[in-house]
Amino acid sequence: MTLTVNDVKRIADLAYIEINEDEAQATLSQLSGIFNLIETMQAVDTTAVEPMSHAQSVVQRLRDDEITETDQREICQAIAPQVEAGLYLVPQVIE
Repeated sequence: MTLTVNDVKRIADLAYIEINEDEAQATLSQLSGIFNLIETMQAVDTTAVEPMSHAQSVVQRLRDDEITETDQREICQAIAPQVEAGLYLVPQVIE
């Protein structure tokens, strides 16, 4: 993809970015380099490459799902202002 200085100025205008001629030239150079890199990467044959979710071969370590804490429901509800049937009661906010 080929960009011009006018394209860079138009993009800057759309993004509400003030840009002068020198900055436009520098930005054009950087964007052209990025587009050249993208074209180079797209030229690589990836038909035999299997899609992956991560760049490295990582495996998530799993552990058994075991309860490690004691039930403290009664202790927590003992200090609540209002409790009914194991639920905290709160004042109605929306009518």
